[in-house]
Amino acid sequence: MQQIVECVPNFSEGRRQEVIDEILAGVTSVPGAHLLDVQSDGDHNRTVVTFVGGPEAVLEAAFQSARIAAGLIDMNQQRGEHPRMGATDVIPFIPVRGVSMDDCAQLARRLGQRLGQELDIPVYLYGQAASRPERVNLPDVRRGEYEGIRDSIGSDPARDPDFGPLRLGSAGATAVGARAFLIAFNIYLNSDTVEIAKKIAKTVRHSSGGLRFVQAMGVLVDGQAQVSMNLTDFSRTPLHVVVELVRREAARYGVLISHSELVGLIPQQALLDAATWYLQLDGFKPDQVLENRLGE
Repeated sequence: MQQIVECVPNFSEGRRQEVIDEILAGVTSVPGAHLLDVQSDGDHNRTVVTFVGGPEAVLEAAFQSARIAAGLIDMNQQRGEHPRMGATDVIPFIPVRGVSMDDCAQLARRLGQRLGQELDIPVYLYGQAASRPERVNLPDVRRGEYEGIRDSIGSDPARDPDFGPLRLGSAGATAVGARAFLIAFNIYLNSDTVEIAKKIAKTVRHSSGGLRFVQAMGVLVDGQAQVSMNLTDFSRTPLHVVVELVRREAARYGVLISHSELVGLIPQQALLDAATWYLQLDGFKPDQVLENRLGE
């Protein structure tokens, strides 16, 4: 069976296309690494890249793209709506076929060590590769963002990286980990009041008592309030459950959902689950989808 690993690095640049193009060239320069998707957001000042391949090809493509980003993005100047701590902010490895979560955790450790040794970047392991329980969740690792880590690293042992120096350069720090498939999903409201989005996000996210496997924050994008979310396990907290909770909470403040968007790719099963629920298709089976039957 062919081994396939997915990698979804997030870079702290969503405005300068020439910089984004150079980072992407680092991915495509590696034989066996296949670029699937690129999404940039100017307000978030962030680009999410998705590529797949065999373990070694994906590892090398992740390193090359991070190397290029480190030389082109200055975190002392970078600003955007999305929390960030490094030029290459986060690099997750996701098992797709013929590899285990442990295999991906080993890739994360190998990449982290290389980033620290060769690029002099502090690296924090997270997710299934985390070395400490308090670093499993990415928001906990990123807390304080670039400025907070810069001011505390080297003096606060809790901020000691897993690899690399006890100081931050202009490329900042990088979180490297292994995780299951994540859905990055944003819901826009028909309002320019960001406080409403922040209140809804607080209700929805697990860390403040909301839905399990949901991370959320409220931001303003192009003058429109947005509830920006990561769904870390759509099989246990489905997409439609998240949408309906946001819809209900929005109604409390007299606003509606105007539209939603995906950042990156989504598993087909997540869409089938949502369609089944909204259409009330009791007894629905995936092999009732024409394309699935043709594939068989």
